[in-house]
Amino acid sequence: MTLFSSLLSKLSEQRALYLILLDPDRFHDTDLEEFANRCSSAGVDGFLVGGSLMVSGDFDGAIRTLKNLTHLPVIIFPGALSQISPFADAILFLSIISGRNPEHLIGKHVIAAPVIKKHNLEAISTGYMLIESGRRTTAEYMSGSAPIPRHKPEIAVATALAAEFLGMKVVYLEGGSGADNPVPFEMVKAVSENISIPVIVGGGIRTPETAGKMVDAGAKIIVTGNYFEDKANWGKLAEFADAVKGRV
Repeated sequence: MTLFSSLLSKLSEQRALYLILLDPDRFHDTDLEEFANRCSSAGVDGFLVGGSLMVSGDFDGAIRTLKNLTHLPVIIFPGALSQISPFADAILFLSIISGRNPEHLIGKHVIAAPVIKKHNLEAISTGYMLIESGRRTTAEYMSGSAPIPRHKPEIAVATALAAEFLGMKVVYLEGGSGADNPVPFEMVKAVSENISIPVIVGGGIRTPETAGKMVDAGAKIIVTGNYFEDKANWGKLAEFADAVKGRV
């Protein structure tokens, strides 16, 4: 069974999945070990690993640590061609379909594809949609892509439909790292009601209540990242997991 199939199977048994996005630049080894164990105990369903700009982090090392300490799946969330590792379980094969930069629609994918095949990584084709969040985010700047206006759910719906018709397996609505505002609930609802593939939502989700409302709106996978780079917030991991899975 592929990892993606196992995630779909898990979705058939629970309300939604909760993933943690981890940027290796933001964690030291001892903190990463403690954080991984806390995530496993709190009911997190898996990790995404990656970042828009990798400066000093040990990408392969972070993935190996997560794999050694937990039984949770580790999926690459690539911010650059260098972020491909044979130690992960899978990779999100991201196309930034909200923008019109050809390098992020197909260009870099042609270079990455043979490496992914060489490493025998499972590629999960993902329609990645940047949504206006109140500030210019790192993802927007680094990709050279304009986000979808947050007050235009009809554009998001049409874009998500195109992703599904092109054969993509999931659609990812992203406010961006450090977003002022999360993706609007109305947009999540509109997209979820018009496509039949799972909707992932991340960016700007800073409370369990917001995470739960995203699922209420139709999201099937919730991702948080920046919020848990602050060690003071680690005690809320279980609250987020419970909100996503409807255990509150």
